[in-house]
Amino acid sequence: MTVPFLDLKAPYVELKEDLDEAVRRVLASGRYLLGPELEALEAEFADYCGGGHCVAVGSGVDALELILRALGVGPGDDVIVPSHTFIASWVAITKTGARPVPAEPVESTFLLDPAAVEAAITPWTVAIMPVHLYGQPADLDAINAIARRRGLPVVEDAAQAHGARHRGFRVGARPATAAFSFYPGNNLGALGDGGAVVTDDPQLAAEVRLLRNCGSRVKYHHEKPTGNSRLDEIQAAVLRVKLARLEEWNARRRAVAERYLSELAGLDDLLLPAVAPWAEHVWHQFVVRHPRRQELQGLLAAAGIGTLIHYPVPVHRSAAYAGTVAGPFPIADRLAGEVLSLPMGPHLPAEAVDEVVAAMRAATAHLSSGPLSGGSSHHGPALAQLIGGE
Repeated sequence: MTVPFLDLKAPYVELKEDLDEAVRRVLASGRYLLGPELEALEAEFADYCGGGHCVAVGSGVDALELILRALGVGPGDDVIVPSHTFIASWVAITKTGARPVPAEPVESTFLLDPAAVEAAITPWTVAIMPVHLYGQPADLDAINAIARRRGLPVVEDAAQAHGARHRGFRVGARPATAAFSFYPGNNLGALGDGGAVVTDDPQLAAEVRLLRNCGSRVKYHHEKPTGNSRLDEIQAAVLRVKLARLEEWNARRRAVAERYLSELAGLDDLLLPAVAPWAEHVWHQFVVRHPRRQELQGLLAAAGIGTLIHYPVPVHRSAAYAGTVAGPFPIADRLAGEVLSLPMGPHLPAEAVDEVVAAMRAATAHLSSGPLSGGSSHHGPALAQLIGGE
């Protein structure tokens, strides 16, 4: 049995009639931007998150950037961001003219370490951007406490955490400002790019609405020279259909994760993801670690199991940012050499999970019984090269 890493067609198959009707409704309306579907989605997603206001935009990167711009972040400013995250978190900062300042994560959870945040703050720091990575919320109580002491806003990157809870509250609830992505593979995904800002601050929400629409509140009256970042009506209609199923789909993801955690426990050299005590994880990804990740991935591929690496190149080592930030960042380097994402999703059948578990058991047993390839380094050649690079 071949198990793909992700099946993007499955959500459409499950919701075909409702999704087709939503698209037909928009096409028949003749209204394709800033219309009733968008207004309804914003109200429904704000209510779902528990936040006061939702502003839907063109992408998750745009959501982060527009929040920062609405806060007045710009050239000469520093924003603290995790060293281990998708590059979009950094790019949103760079697009404002500010500088991303990386802070290391806690290895067991992959989440931004509050102690590293505190150590990274300087007189030029103007905001903190925790990332709720892989579907698990960061330690918001600790990070928000630091932010309050230092008088800094917190901008949550919740691109991968739709429905995740921190101490019983959904991400985006309580006094908070969070950016979401509706990338097709996310827990709540559109049929293309999309994003949203959720905030309890009405003034910030109003500023983001201005910035997303050519600086205009009234047609042909422009207050600022901004661009466009508007979620279209078809995407809004599709997302409304999927939002109604999000809790059910997150529960299915959780069931897959529970099986992985139970049935992969104790395998040689395999580190399973840890769930923080304050968190209700929504398992956007199920990310394991192995010192011979490249070989493990190859063995799984030979067994028909699709996997991905989130993320193989640390942002500070990418061509986009190499040499622009001070290091070292050994935890980000280590994770980049060891992490591997297993098949995960609400449409992953039980027999597919069986196949993944069986293949993982066979592959890890094979690796533990054989010599390390390319030398004696416990971390394998790929990771050894990363750690010893500079």
